[in-house]
Amino acid sequence: MTEISLEQEIQAKGLTAPRVTPEDIDEAIDDIAAIQYHVFPGTTVTVACVPLKNGYTVVGKSACASADNFNEELGRKIAVDDAKQQMWALLGYALREELAKQPATVT
Repeated sequence: MTEISLEQEIQAKGLTAPRVTPEDIDEAIDDIAAIQYHVFPGTTVTVACVPLKNGYTVVGKSACASADNFNEELGRKIAVDDAKQQMWALLGYALREELAKQPATVT
């Protein structure tokens, strides 16, 4: 299931309470052009350092088992996706902290 199809399903079910969205993840990134990449020499390991607007950075990584399958462009995309996956937990925690400060609602 892709982020887009999952987001569509969430909206179709009317789940409108505060939550982290794919747009929140993208908006938290300071500047896509500012992402720094490193491929460790002699390996298939690619690391992406993704700067966030609040000054924090998230590091994503990728590697392939066979050097014959290595493609730096794909490695970069996978490393950034790995960083974005980590951001879900970070932004979810930040949202939960924000919600915890609000008065409880009566249902």
